Amino acid sequence: MSNNKTLGLTSKILIGMGAGILVGLLLRNLFPESLFVKDYLTEGLFNVIGAIFISSLKMLVVPLVFVSLVCGTSSLSDPSKLGRLGGKTIAFYLFTTAIALSVAILLAVIIHPGSASLASSTMEFSVKEAPSLSEVIINIVPDNPVQAMTQGNMLQIILFAVIFGFAISHIGERGERVARFFNDLNEVIMRVVTLVMQLAPYGVFALMAKLSLTLGLETFGSVVKYFLLVVLVLLIQALIVYPTLLKVFSGLSPFMFLRKIRDVQLFAFSTASSNATLPVTIETSEHRMGVDNKIASFTLPLGATINMDGTAIMQGVATVFIAQVFGIDLSLTDYAMVVITATLASIGTAGVPGVGLIMLAMVLNQVGLPVEGIALIIGVDRLLDMIRTAVNVTGDTVATVVIAKSENAFNEDVFNDSQAGKAATSFEEQVFNSKNK
Repeated sequence: MSNNKTLGLTSKILIGMGAGILVGLLLRNLFPESLFVKDYLTEGLFNVIGAIFISSLKMLVVPLVFVSLVCGTSSLSDPSKLGRLGGKTIAFYLFTTAIALSVAILLAVIIHPGSASLASSTMEFSVKEAPSLSEVIINIVPDNPVQAMTQGNMLQIILFAVIFGFAISHIGERGERVARFFNDLNEVIMRVVTLVMQLAPYGVFALMAKLSLTLGLETFGSVVKYFLLVVLVLLIQALIVYPTLLKVFSGLSPFMFLRKIRDVQLFAFSTASSNATLPVTIETSEHRMGVDNKIASFTLPLGATINMDGTAIMQGVATVFIAQVFGIDLSLTDYAMVVITATLASIGTAGVPGVGLIMLAMVLNQVGLPVEGIALIIGVDRLLDMIRTAVNVTGDTVATVVIAKSENAFNEDVFNDSQAGKAATSFEEQVFNSKNK
């Protein structure tokens, strides 16, 4: 059985994605007004399969983040090492976010995607009020850790897990027993991740089919230039900026990295959620990239919560686009304020529903632009959200690899081995191999 050639997970996901898009477009064109397609396929079969797939990923996020972070933190008995790791991680994330915003604003000013003719459109938009800085700081500390876990409040979970793991490392033999339990539990959860990943091609097929059936392509017409510009900057960030930073700060091969990150990017694109993709990101970082668990378990959950380079790119382009539509000239000071506000807001609004639009509303208010302009770009935001999520998880993984290398918690042999940790075997083969160990 081990000699049989099977399609790798990446190939299966790509086939599922392509088949889903094709099926969705065919059904949309052949049966444009069919109630059967709408009720039993779009909102029925495809919706159910896609929702189950997303739920199966999300169900792993809280236990995976908590357990893996406890494991990683409990192995860092030196407080200065933990502080250094946190400082490096946050600094790297803020640095890449500032680069993303700067590139986005520069290209938007040069290409000029906005047209004053769009200002006559009916524009109505309401956004939830973002929390104040004091509320953000207070809300980081959980008054009820169990409630934080049930609500999926990632910042609170991260803080509690760090404190819990740090306590384990400082109570001697009893702490060692608890640490061994969490390490065993972490292995169990990672195996569950492997099993869930087998559902990916089917879940991706359903999600893409539903998207193709429901996405209003007519909304692209008025903002196609904006859409293409955002995609261009996202590609620059993912294919030029990140690989360059990886090479400069770690000396590792960008081509090997991009080859191994494909599964994570496809998951992120399909789910449009960094948190839902987190189990796959951690599994890939540890087993395919060679990152030690004590680094990956800390940097990746934090990155999924506060690192929003893709969203920052959208904000930069959207700010310039809306200013051009309304004929408002922004000064260099305004542009600088956009970069500073959006970079800091990437942490300040973490965990808030609709975070991308909330952050954009904050930025627009900061430079005196009408928030109603957001209504112009809502139509294409869903597809852009999928692309920028793929960029976000790429940035999370680059930061994790760079920081692991700097902390001597990185296995370069695993990174350079193209087959290391590759999820290329079928579920049946994994069962067969486990029985014959």
